[in-house]
Amino acid sequence: MKHEIPLVELRALGGSVDLPAYFTAEYGSPERLAVAVRRSSVRVVAFNASWRLVGGTDAERAQLEALVPWAEALGVRWLRVFDGGQNADTTECSQAAAAFQWWRKLRSARGWQVDIMVETHDSLLSAEKIGRFLAAVQGAAVLWDAHHTWRKGGEDPLVTWRAIGDAVVHVHVKDSVPIASARHPFTYVLPGGGEFPVAPLLAVLRADAFGGPVSLEWEKQWHPYLPSLDEALHLAAQRGWW
Repeated sequence: MKHEIPLVELRALGGSVDLPAYFTAEYGSPERLAVAVRRSSVRVVAFNASWRLVGGTDAERAQLEALVPWAEALGVRWLRVFDGGQNADTTECSQAAAAFQWWRKLRSARGWQVDIMVETHDSLLSAEKIGRFLAAVQGAAVLWDAHHTWRKGGEDPLVTWRAIGDAVVHVHVKDSVPIASARHPFTYVLPGGGEFPVAPLLAVLRADAFGGPVSLEWEKQWHPYLPSLDEALHLAAQRGWW
């Protein structure tokens, strides 16, 4: 592989976030996809779904379930879901716990190996809020979007990590500057071109022997102003993002 990336997570392919439909059109069956992936040197560690624990729709649940056969065939460990909600208060945490319990019961009944990890995306933007969530949703695995708790939550990543590290199985990193863009009060930039404190974050992850993936989340699908993924990966390696 050009960039020597050993692991990937998949959110969109062929311009679509409907991964089951894409896989079916391209490969026909989970077994055929698994054969194709085994020929590659890259391992798929996660499929990213749209379902939210708070405020999720039936259609999003159905999409999550549709990903399972493909994940099981590939040995994918995690399906990413969103937190949802606005403030992670008692009501929202109770809703999240009920949704999580639905998944747990379904997973157990079907004997699935794949599990869900919950991204800190909408409401879980500080260690305090994530702590409330984890107290309510016992056993949840966290995909920590370190950029979101830093830029949106205004919290030093080292503070967040010290509080939630035991629950984190996967980390997202990206960079930005405090200039408004079409969708946010900030603008995403190439790795190392903004203000995200990646060096101290990586240092503490290494010091604590974090064993999960640290993934550059490149959102060109949603933010067309971004440069190519190829350029982002080149600069990330050059600038010590992994």
